[in-house]
Amino acid sequence: MSNIQETPEFTEWQQVVDILRQATTEHKDDTLLRLLLTPDERSVLLSRVNILHELLNGERSQRKISELLGVGVATITRGSNELKHHDEDTKVWLSALLKEQSPGA
Repeated sequence: MSNIQETPEFTEWQQVVDILRQATTEHKDDTLLRLLLTPDERSVLLSRVNILHELLNGERSQRKISELLGVGVATITRGSNELKHHDEDTKVWLSALLKEQSPGA
């Protein structure tokens, strides 16, 4: 008789968030993200951070952001649409976080 589990151990997004939170507490977040994400996925994540930063900054059109980052306008639009689902407090928080972490800050 096998004791192999028939369902995945991790099934909820919150579990992933909790794992990342624990890795961050242990200063192992970079290691965990490098294990979880391929180089291409890390590059896409970097693009998405830049998209949100540019959208929240509000100084460039979606077309200019697309040209700057080398991504399609549809990708920028998806980021813009996602921001619309969040309240102003969240947008202010994220904008401040991104500006604080920006090398130009």
